[in-house]
Amino acid sequence: MAELPGVESQAVLNRLRWRCRRGMRELDQLLRGWLDANCAGADAGRLAGFDSLLDCEDSDLWAWFSGSDRPLDAGLARLVDEIRAAHRA
Repeated sequence: MAELPGVESQAVLNRLRWRCRRGMRELDQLLRGWLDANCAGADAGRLAGFDSLLDCEDSDLWAWFSGSDRPLDAGLARLVDEIRAAHRA
């Protein structure tokens, strides 16, 4: 993975990587896979949206990623759709 410039940026990515550890291997793989594939080109707003996604409960995340439910927040819904599409690819 490409390194982002600056110590602060690297600290943010390290914190996000740590937060991807959910205790459910499937969620860990989805979240960490998306982060690793997209963090180099992501701006601060995109990473903040991902950070907000990580604030959600595991049960909600699993329902969203499995397709049995959708987030009410449109931004989170777009991000969930993107992660699901990347995983299927």
